[in-house]
Amino acid sequence: MPAPKSLMAPAEKWWRHAVIYQIYPRSFADGNGDGIGDIPGIINRLPHIAGLGIDAIWVSPFYTSPQKDAGYDVADFCDIDPIFGTLADAEKLIDTAHELGLRIIVDIVPNHSSSQHEWFQQALAAPPGSPERARYMFREGRGENAELPPNNWESVFGGSAWTRVTEKDGSAGQWYLHLFDSSQPDFNWENLEVWEFFRGVLRFWLDRGVDGFRVDVAHGLVKLEGLPDAVATDQPAVGNVGPQWNQPGVHEIYRDWRKVLDEYGDDRVMCAEAWVFPLSDMARYVRSDEMDQAFNFAYMATKWDANALRRVIVESLEAFDSVGAPSTWVLSNHDVVRHASRYGIDATTKAQPTGFGPTSAHKPDEVWGLAVARAATTVMLALPGSAYLYQGEELGLPEVIGIPDNKRQDPTFFRTSGERYGRDGCRVPIPWVKDATAFGFNDSGKTWLPQPSSFGPLSRDQQEGTEGSTLELYKKLLALRSSLRLGTGAVEWLPGYGDSIVAFTNCGIAVIANAGDAEVALPDGELLISSAPLSGHSLPPNTTAWVKLAD
Repeated sequence: MPAPKSLMAPAEKWWRHAVIYQIYPRSFADGNGDGIGDIPGIINRLPHIAGLGIDAIWVSPFYTSPQKDAGYDVADFCDIDPIFGTLADAEKLIDTAHELGLRIIVDIVPNHSSSQHEWFQQALAAPPGSPERARYMFREGRGENAELPPNNWESVFGGSAWTRVTEKDGSAGQWYLHLFDSSQPDFNWENLEVWEFFRGVLRFWLDRGVDGFRVDVAHGLVKLEGLPDAVATDQPAVGNVGPQWNQPGVHEIYRDWRKVLDEYGDDRVMCAEAWVFPLSDMARYVRSDEMDQAFNFAYMATKWDANALRRVIVESLEAFDSVGAPSTWVLSNHDVVRHASRYGIDATTKAQPTGFGPTSAHKPDEVWGLAVARAATTVMLALPGSAYLYQGEELGLPEVIGIPDNKRQDPTFFRTSGERYGRDGCRVPIPWVKDATAFGFNDSGKTWLPQPSSFGPLSRDQQEGTEGSTLELYKKLLALRSSLRLGTGAVEWLPGYGDSIVAFTNCGIAVIANAGDAEVALPDGELLISSAPLSGHSLPPNTTAWVKLAD
């Protein structure tokens, strides 16, 4: 295993070029055998992740929660859910990460709480117009008897974004807003009590040594005054279209948070999950007095098409450079189809699905998908800025399609009556050891989502040290990226290549990606790495290579 990286901040802020590995606790490693991953499991397996050569980990929510939305429905922002462990376990995880030379970023969920949060329970018990209800978005309904929701907003998970409560006297009462599940009521960010509450949450975790926060639904906290009806649009429900998204007031919140983080030094980081388009609008979240990073979802959504890739790389660098921020690059996370499968479906249907299941009309071509995924990753890790990896992608894991309906957990599946399969397929517990129970996820064999038999050959123990494996590809890419300082470099486009080729240099390294259907000659120089084996000095389709250019 490589020596741990130092936590001493270099002159260039660490987050400007870091590779950050996302851990989804439920599915990473299970220390007590109950079938759900936990913090002790993370601690036990963390040296393996440090051995990849990453700089930091991002841990998805581990807070107290009824788990209606896998922990993104938080009932206590300053404690750990018993299924994951204890607050002492979380503090040990922070210390362990630092001992391994890793920084640690934790999720914060400021748009909503769980309906089990004490504040919301107090709101339900209090009358309309009370200070308790003012912490959330309670409104009177429309219609003769207030029987209609206050507006036409839809939940991201399907159905109305409003639920009506029953008052203490048994009568039908006000409606509350939930942009996601009905168990996730939205906070009212016009209320200064909410501002002060989250300042306290930030300080609670900063006091325990976390290095930053990934901010969930960062573009959703502030709603347009008056809550007008949304206009019908073909844009994604979580995009910047509509009165419920990307309002100017969100930036005041993050300027306030920036001041809190700066109390702890200048190396604490915030990253926005903001489904905002175009990229120039997303870049507003990372101005110098706000956040440090924003997930580049435009890049993640780009197909394996050379023209589209060149365009999004140029737009990304220009947009983020304009505010002095680094671009981030990401291909998978816990909310989208794994890119090893996403690229496979592109090859056959030219579509970007939101979830696969047994009855889906089209299935990914897994061989094609993995080849393209390896090539796409080899491009991504050569780009300047910061890169995010999602657990299991270093194993080439595909989306799991065959989850039975009675085993599914995602509220999207239930709120759409099974019309949308949702995100369970990318959240299946990852495999560590081929011949162990639950592929080494735990010792009991229990898993909260079923693992497919196809995970066996992809297990970490089968790929460790195996030439040509996806795991070894990631290790080599990350080692080269670090030693060559590609994250701190700049893109210069190479002339003379056709429309189906992405070709650029960074720090004296030529990066050539063949998204066409014919081989292409590589430039003169030393071949450092390729996403697939080469014969001779030409690059086959769906392959990317790094070449150290001859002097």
